This record gives sequence, C-alpha cells and structure tokens, in this order.
Amino acid sequence: MGGPDSLEAVGTFLYNLFSDRMIVRLGPEPLQRPLARLISAMRAPKARKMYELIGGKSPLNDLSWAQAAALEEALGKDCPSGAGPAEDGFRVYVGMNYWHPFVSESLAQARAEGIKRLIAMPLYPHYSLATTGSSLRVLKRELAKYSFECQVIPHWYRQPDYISALVLKIKEGMARFGQGEDVFVLFSAHGLPVKFLEMGDVYVEHIRGTISAVRGVLEMDYALSFQSRTGPVKWIEPYTDEMLKELARQGARNVLIVPISFISDHVETLYEIDILYKKLAKNLNIRLERMESLNTEPLLIKAMKDIICMKRKELGW
Repeated sequence: MGGPDSLEAVGTFLYNLFSDRMIVRLGPEPLQRPLARLISAMRAPKARKMYELIGGKSPLNDLSWAQAAALEEALGKDCPSGAGPAEDGFRVYVGMNYWHPFVSESLAQARAEGIKRLIAMPLYPHYSLATTGSSLRVLKRELAKYSFECQVIPHWYRQPDYISALVLKIKEGMARFGQGEDVFVLFSAHGLPVKFLEMGDVYVEHIRGTISAVRGVLEMDYALSFQSRTGPVKWIEPYTDEMLKELARQGARNVLIVPISFISDHVETLYEIDILYKKLAKNLNIRLERMESLNTEPLLIKAMKDIICMKRKELGW
C-alpha cells in the first residue's frame, strides 16, 4: 500500500487510499472520489498526530527499499537461471498503490532500464481482495501500457522459511518475559469487513494456515484477533482490543502480540500496538510485548528469494 513519507503527505495518501473502491466503497461510484476527499480531509489531522508519534512518517517505504536491496543481493548470489545465459540477473523494484513510488513509476523505470520480464510478488503473504487483489488490479491496468512478460506470485502464507522467521521472532519475544513465565500469544491480523468474506475472500483461511504451520513447530497458548477496523460497516471479529479485555478477565498477565499479517513495521504496529494496545494492557494489569516485525530478517529475505527462484525455474527464464 505504501505510506506517507512526511506529515505533509498524510492527507494525499489518505485520499489515494479512500479513492480505491477495492478497499472501501463510498456510496455510488461517481461519489467515490468526492467522498474520499472529504473523509481524508477530516481524518488527516488525527492521522498526522499518529505519525508524529512514530517519527513523522511511515517507516514502510524505507523498509520496503531495504527489503528490495537485500532481496536483490540474495538473488544475485543464489538464483541460477532456468534458461538463457547464466549471467541474466535480477533488479528488484518497489511499486506501491497509494504513495511513491507508484506501480506506474516503477514499471516506467523498469522499461527504461531494459527489463522485459517481471515477476510480481505482493508483500502480503496472505491473499485478500482488499490487498493483493487491489494491487494486482493496479498492476494489470499499468501493464497494459507496456509489453512486459509478467508472472504473479499470489500468496505465500505457508512458505517454510517465512514460517521459520515467525517462529524465531515469537521465541525471541517470549524470551523477554523470562524463564518460567506463562505467556499467552495473541496473533493480531489486520481486520477485514465481513462483506469480503461473504464474497469468498480467503484471507482468514490463509491467516489460520500460517498460524497452523507455526503451531506445528512451536507449542503455545494462543488466540487470533483482528485490528485496525474503521468506518460503520461490520468487521470480522474478535477485535484485538476486546480480546485483550477478555484475556484479562481470564487471568492472563503476560501477552505476546504477534502482528501476523504484517511483514514490516508501520502505523499499525508502531502506533496501534505499541502505543494504544500497550496502554490498554497496562490498565488491564497485563504485560504486553510485541513480536519484533520481520522487516529485513534474513529468513524472510531467504523465503522471498526461494519463492522467486522457484517461479523462475518453473518458467524457464
């Protein structure tokens, strides 16, 4: 999705986000952009205060470029071609929906640099119409302007090294509570309006698939909840804030929250979890710690590299 790279960019970023009907439908289609402009103007002051508390911008852009650099290096070292000259290498570009570099900008750069083949890898391990679906729709629209060969990796929620990366970070998070302490693991995924599930969205199924794979390696007491709901429509439950209250009623005193649907830090981890939920947990007499986000964890980069190498081999590129 991208994120604002300054406080001044927050309003425009929100407008771009709310203009996407794959994310939220704001009345009849002709009213989508006017309503998006109104809502983004109303929400921008509060959003700016959130970003002020986490450094004045979203860290997502810088983290995505760091992931891209690490991935390009890994591919250069260890991804033999399926066909053609062995020296055929990789360039890794970052393309975003709602802030720079937009997908259109990245495709133009790739074309200018002589790229002819693309492997598109959404940075959402779990498929949803609202995330991967929206990104691929934008990609398809922009690809119509060019003659790239393009292949897509739609999801990767059970990739072994991705699971290993999660297990590693969960173990590190649990260790912060000290030996012998009982720790409850709360997997917190970004929420989704119920209407998406009614349309056949597989997002929750994929989230549960990742958790199942993690639990196949690591025993734990756990639950799944959903955060970041907005607007008046019904969202999937249970909500993370309500789950924390329920855990307090059940006597839980140590909770490790795992942002399961996010591979990078952004406002949902640094503000919503680290500030809002930690404050709530403190008032509930719960010690809340957050699993460190994967960001540029080497196991994550290896997972991405292996996925792309396998796709390249399949294609014979």
